[in-house]
Amino acid sequence: MIRLVGAQSVAERIGKSDFVIVDPRRPMKYLSGHLSGAVNLPVYRAFGDNGSLLDPAALAEWVGASGIGEGVTPVLYDSPQGQNAAMLAWIMEYLGAPEIFLLDVFFERWKSDGREVVYRPVQPAARRFVPWLNQRLRATLDEVHANTTDRLVDFRSREEFIGERDLDGHPGHIPHAVNLVWRDLNGPEDRLLASREQLERQIAAAGIGHGQKVVAYCRSGPRAALGYLALTQTGYNARLFDGSFAEWARAGLPVEK
Repeated sequence: MIRLVGAQSVAERIGKSDFVIVDPRRPMKYLSGHLSGAVNLPVYRAFGDNGSLLDPAALAEWVGASGIGEGVTPVLYDSPQGQNAAMLAWIMEYLGAPEIFLLDVFFERWKSDGREVVYRPVQPAARRFVPWLNQRLRATLDEVHANTTDRLVDFRSREEFIGERDLDGHPGHIPHAVNLVWRDLNGPEDRLLASREQLERQIAAAGIGHGQKVVAYCRSGPRAALGYLALTQTGYNARLFDGSFAEWARAGLPVEK
């Protein structure tokens, strides 16, 4: 389960043996300033050279190397717009981590509020992470292709959705999908997500009903992970299609514009 928590809650957990503060940004961002005790686990390394998510065993080894294992809860944070932390939180939830804490404001807000920021990298103490896959959180290409009931939500830009911007030689979107732009999910004042009321209005305006099962996708996963987070935090039954549109396009499957 992913829990959004405030800055004071995170501050109280820094240095506790049963928590690991995790920075999912790229190393240069991490070295430009991070939370005290935070280890760097850049989420881009969860993907192979072909852009696909690593297999569960490799992911579990990668997560364990950051110091996360039995009895240790990860506490994640990010910079705008939050797709790194959202993707890593989903990966950990998919791998069976019982609880994941996610700072509800961006690092920049933490810093501007005068909270402690450090610059020296932290060497994690590796642990053994045993995965217990939560398959219901993940949608495969075959499942999306065969889908007739779940609501497909495309979290890419409007230009990508309608085919004006093409990154895969296959302009458009998966048939019957609706568009909810990922950048619109962030809240004001460096908050990771908009208020529940604002999110519910946006989700409803996109034609997504509370009783529907939802599959979130973007181009390669991280933007849709933020969408997955917004959906699940507002009570929707959602899965992530981590292969997303890039995998759909590689398979040569039909698109709409």
